[in-house]
Amino acid sequence: MPGVLAPVNAKLAQVPTVQIDPNGTFKYILCKIYEGNNVHDCKLIVRGTADALFHADIYDYLDANLEADGISCECLGGGKISHNPEEKSIEVFGKSQAYGRANHATTAILLEEFFSAYSITWSD
Repeated sequence: MPGVLAPVNAKLAQVPTVQIDPNGTFKYILCKIYEGNNVHDCKLIVRGTADALFHADIYDYLDANLEADGISCECLGGGKISHNPEEKSIEVFGKSQAYGRANHATTAILLEEFFSAYSITWSD
C-alpha cells in the first residue's frame, strides 16, 4: 500500500505516524494524509484514544489540527486497540460504525515501527 513505510515530503514527515494511549482498550482510526490535493505523496497514520466516545471524535480533532497546517486527511476505517504495556502486547480488532473496518494488518505494520519490542496481533 503506498505510503505505509515510504518516505514522504518534509511536511508530512513531521506528523507522527502513531499516537495512541499508553494503555487500555480504545477506539482507533487509520488515516491517509497528504499535502493539498497531492494524494499520491501520502502517509498513513494511526490515532487512538479512550477519550473519544466515537471514531468520528478522533477524526474531527485530527482533521482540524492537520487542516491548519495545510494537510488533508482521509479516514480509511477504524477499530479498537488493546494496549498492554506490562505484557508488551497490542491487539488490533473490530470496526467503526461510521468508517468501517480499517485494514488491521496495515495498522499492525505501522504500530510495529514504534513498538518493536511488542507482540502485535490483529484480527478481523
